[in-house]
Amino acid sequence: MTAAAFNADLFREKARGLAGDAGDFRHGDHLLNPDIVGRLAQEKLREAAVLIPVVDRGAEAGLILTRRTQSMRQHSGQVAFPGGAVDAQDASPEAAALREAHEEIGLDAGSVETLGRLPAYLTTTGFRITPVIALVRADYELTINRSEVDAAFEVPFAFVMNPDNHRRESWVWQGKERFYYSIPFEEHNIWGVTAGILRVLYERLHLD
Repeated sequence: MTAAAFNADLFREKARGLAGDAGDFRHGDHLLNPDIVGRLAQEKLREAAVLIPVVDRGAEAGLILTRRTQSMRQHSGQVAFPGGAVDAQDASPEAAALREAHEEIGLDAGSVETLGRLPAYLTTTGFRITPVIALVRADYELTINRSEVDAAFEVPFAFVMNPDNHRRESWVWQGKERFYYSIPFEEHNIWGVTAGILRVLYERLHLD
């Protein structure tokens, strides 16, 4: 299977085979800033979940992403997966990711097949994020919640799974140089946590 020739059955098989070990930091941009990971691993973090919604369009599979509103307290204006904090009433990270996707962009759970999890992703803003991998029917419909999301769009899955499109960049944060991945696509700058999770997905599924 190559990134340019998506196969839904093989994708299901690979995604369902992922353990989602919360202590597995062998992949992604955690490795770029190991001192942060060591510190966060000792802190009490808030639980969150995001949906990685891969749209089953045969070989032309897509990935749904959102652009957060400028009024959001955290990560305003950034490209993100649908998702948010895990609430007490959520039975699982999958339930939280599906609930948030419905609240943010109106994605109906009936159009979504959850498959597996990636390892927990720690953020400097105090979250432990569980990325939930899912397949979405091509006939899905969205209703955007404008108080949280400016726009939702699809990016070709083959594009974000192509390591040639993954850039390692840096900035100075709290007096130290910090590294992160970015995946620019058209007018969208996919970077930070979102690009880091996509990098983990690429590395874990070995789609190249």
